[in-house]
Formats: sequence, structure tokens, C-alpha cells
Amino acid sequence: MKSFLFSKAIINRNRIRFLYGLEEVILEPYFISRNKFGKKVLYGKTFGSNEIKIFEYDKMCNIKVFDFERFSPVIPIIPSIPIYN
Repeated sequence: MKSFLFSKAIINRNRIRFLYGLEEVILEPYFISRNKFGKKVLYGKTFGSNEIKIFEYDKMCNIKVFDFERFSPVIPIIPSIPIYN
């Protein structure tokens, strides 16, 4: 069930909210994977920061998808050609 909600949110670019341990998290989800121990994890950018974080499925509860809130993913742009004056 969690995978379905997260996949839908990733495809539609919807923010999600959930409890992670005792902390409330608002996240812009990017992708689902497994960590080195074989546990399912969700990667995403927390609301209000530019840091990508990883969250384990086992520690998430009370998941809410914000159907009417969309986001655009942050794509870092690094110049590949040095500019000389």
C-alpha cells in the first residue's frame, strides 16, 4: 500500500506528509529503492531545504498525499565549460 501511494505521488509530483518516528515530515518524493540491508526506502527532498534524504518504510506511518500541491524537482546545474574573462 505504501509503494502505491508513493509511486502515485512521484508520478504526479505531489508532496506527501508522514510521521517518521515521532517527527512529522513533509517531503517531495523522488524515487523508491532498497538500502544495503534490503529494506525499502524512499528518497526525497524535505520541504524547505535542498537536501535529499532517505527514509525507511518501516518507520513511516500516517501517510497523506497532497493531491492539490505539486512541485518541480530541483535539478542542479553545474557548468561544464569554465568561463574565462
